[in-house]
Formats: sequence, C-alpha cells, structure tokens
Amino acid sequence: MSQPLVEIQNISKKFPGVAALQNVSFTINEGEIHALIGENGAGKSTMIKILSGLYKPESGGEIIFGGEPFKEYTALESLHRGIVVIYQDFSLFSNLSVLENIALGPYVKAGKRQVNWKAMRETARTALGKLQIQIDLNAPVGSLSVAKQQIVAIARALANKARLLVLDEPTSALSKGEVTKLFDIMRSLKQDGISLLFISHKIDELFAISDRFTVFRDGKCMGTFNREELDDEKLISLMVGRKIEYKIFDKVQRNDIILETKNLTKAGQFRDISFTLNRGEILGITGLVGAGRTEVAQAIFGLNPFDSGELILEGKAARIRRPSDAVKRGIAYVPENRLQEGLVLGKSVKDNLVITVLRSISNRMGLVDNAKKSKLAAEWMEKLNIRPSIPDLLASKLSGGNQQRVVLSKWLATDPKILIVDEPTNGIDVGAKAEIHQILRNLAESGIAVIVISSELPEILAIADRVIIMRRGRIAAERFCEGLNQEDILSKAI
Repeated sequence: MSQPLVEIQNISKKFPGVAALQNVSFTINEGEIHALIGENGAGKSTMIKILSGLYKPESGGEIIFGGEPFKEYTALESLHRGIVVIYQDFSLFSNLSVLENIALGPYVKAGKRQVNWKAMRETARTALGKLQIQIDLNAPVGSLSVAKQQIVAIARALANKARLLVLDEPTSALSKGEVTKLFDIMRSLKQDGISLLFISHKIDELFAISDRFTVFRDGKCMGTFNREELDDEKLISLMVGRKIEYKIFDKVQRNDIILETKNLTKAGQFRDISFTLNRGEILGITGLVGAGRTEVAQAIFGLNPFDSGELILEGKAARIRRPSDAVKRGIAYVPENRLQEGLVLGKSVKDNLVITVLRSISNRMGLVDNAKKSKLAAEWMEKLNIRPSIPDLLASKLSGGNQQRVVLSKWLATDPKILIVDEPTNGIDVGAKAEIHQILRNLAESGIAVIVISSELPEILAIADRVIIMRRGRIAAERFCEGLNQEDILSKAI
C-alpha cells in the first residue's frame, strides 16, 4: 500500500468576490499518477499555485509533504521539497540552450553564484538519460518542437530532484504519437517513485493513465476515487452536477459564398489551398498536428501572408497582407493560444473586451470615453455570459472557458462577417465546451460565416456543416458532415 506523499487538509483560498477553494482535502500517494479534474473555475489552478508556493492559503488549512507541514508557502520552499509544476506554456527560456534550461535550476535552488559548466552538462545528460531521450544540449529551446520542449521541462524537473511533478494540460498541443510517448515517460517516472498530479480535460486520456481521481466542483472537493470506481458518465456528473453530452447540431447546406480561396500557397507550410465559405455555415478544418491548418487561417487573416494564390471576398479580389486589412474587411480571428495571443492577462476583462474597437468608443481628441467603454463591456459580458461579472477583474483570474468568451466577445464587437476560431475549446472543460459550441452555432444562424479549426473530431462532427481535411499542407478531402464519422475523417487525414 502506497504511503501519502502529500496531505492537503482543509485548504481554502479567497479572492475579492470569489471563494476559489473551500475546505479542500485530499491526498496524493507516493509513486502514483493522480488526476485532478473539474470544470474551468473549479479551483484546480488555485490549488496548483498553492502547492507551488505562489499563493498562500487561508488560515486553518495545512499541507503536509513527506510527513512535514509546509511552513512559508513560498516558491523556494516548494522547490526545495521537490514540487515542480509544468504549466501549459512550460515556462522555459526560449533564448537559452537545452543545457541551461535543464541544469540552471539546482544552482538557483542552492544559491550558488558560480557555474560549473562540466557539472551542468552531466546533470542535463543524466536527466535526459532517465527519460531515454537524446536532445542536442546546445540547441536553443525556442528551436525545438512542442513535444521536445515538454521533455526539456520534465528533464528540468528531474534535475531539480522532483518528488511531485504537476502536469497542467500536458497533451493540449501534442499529436497522438507524442501523447503515447509522454504517457510512457509518465509511467516510467511512476516506477521510479515520483508522484504525478495530472490535470486535463480529456477524459479518455485521464482514464488511460491515472490511478486515482480527485474531482473539484465550484471550489469544493467532491471526493477521491480509484479509476475502477468511475466511468465517463459518473465522472462528468461529479464535475458539473448534470449530464453533459456533445450536442450534434443539424447540418445546413448554404449556397451564398462570402469567401473563396484559390490556390493559396506558402513555401514549407501549405500548397494549392482552394475552398469556399458560405454565409451562415460552420466550415470545419481538421487534420493531424502539422498539417497546415493554423497556417492557412493565419494567412487568411494576414498574420502569415501567402506567397501566391488569391482571396475572393464577397465576389471581389481582396489583398490582405496584415491583420488590420482583414479586420477592415470584416474578418476576425480567435487564435489557438488565448493566453499568449488572445488576451492581455495583466489587464481587466473590460480592457480586453474593448481593445479591438477603441476608435468607436473614443472622442474627437482620441481619448477613450469611459462611459461608452463600461457600457460596451457590460453588454458583451451579458451576451456571452462571462462570469464572474466583474468588469475590473484581471483576465488572468478568469477560468479558461470565460477567458475564451472574452476573446470571442472582443472580436464579435468588431461586427465581423467571417469568424475564424482556432481550437475553440482547447483546455476547456466539458460543460464550457457545450456552451462555446452553442455560441458558435448561434453566430452562424445569425448569418456570420464561421471557420472552426479543431483536432477534436467529435467537435468537428458536432458543430460543423462541412469539413476540410488537411494532410501535409494540402487539402486531402472535403465532406458534408451529415452521416460522416471519425473513421472517415481519419482515413483521409493519415
């Protein structure tokens, strides 16, 4: 029987207007993969930040690690105890080498001022050797693939003698093969006695790798369960308190072309991309990671200008070389990475909501009219049900689902004719997914042409009317979604 490594006892955390955690208690055993699951806003991120020493809990709660209670709740204490968090962005230094990213931590931890490069190299080699991975130690981390960057982050954790490794949505940007490799690494770490806390919204992956599940709902712990005690339906019920399923929307066939692409080509990214988009429809674009889906969307929006080809917008040739050209022509783009590209996290919800339409709420002197700003922000918070309804709350404090609503709102405020949404529910819980899907369908029914890029085939089949399947930078097939299944799409994608 495994012994508890971490005992979390009656932990609470409050923010202005929000009780993020309420008397949460659970344990993480030595050498286990423990899933922490819940809707966006359930308190998972707050719990991680308390474990990592970024937040201090309210009085009355306690965390016992390896038999000893936490004293200071600082990042340095957490690191000394062997708690390492790998966030979605990995928190690596992209301009530094693999060697420096892996091996500098122990020097910071020990407070040393002089660097022994030979010892650092040995530390990095040993850490990567435990993962049975070879990566050029001199390569800048920014030059690596997402999967390799994640391995560097895990190796850094090992170099810091991690006893508890927290993985926050580690598979969100990985291909199926890369996920399999990551799970092999996780099992290997478990065999070495390292505990892993795994946070994900992908329920099939949670069941594939986790030993036990702790479920959060509305800041409370609903219990800890062995894997065999749960199935999909029971887990979702514990998370959201109701039954949630993908709603399969009725498919529509439109014949009112608003956008046509003709042989769009960008060297090394995509080639001969030709398709049409109709008003009032949802066009899905899918394919394996690296197929060129995002690159095509960014080309249409002017973020990634194509080398050759033509865009026809409302029957006329359109020259779009930068995002401002696209916005003027009624095209909006919600990026895949809302944290880095979609939001200004250090600004308020209100500031983020109006950032795309500052001219329309400014006076003749070019100064923002605060009354108009507040009114516009309040309107969009109500329209898209952004919660909590606190305009001055920092965007960084919102759950993933509500952050996505803010990004959608700020672009809908531009009154677009075409909305491109890249991975609309990435990192979002199952309840919020259903709500985002309904929002997108409502937009299509209002006459907006919607392009949804997604690697989740159930999502494409649920909300798209047509789907374009990409493979290696080309369109492999185009299908109407009525009667289509995942196997049909996969056969073309691979």
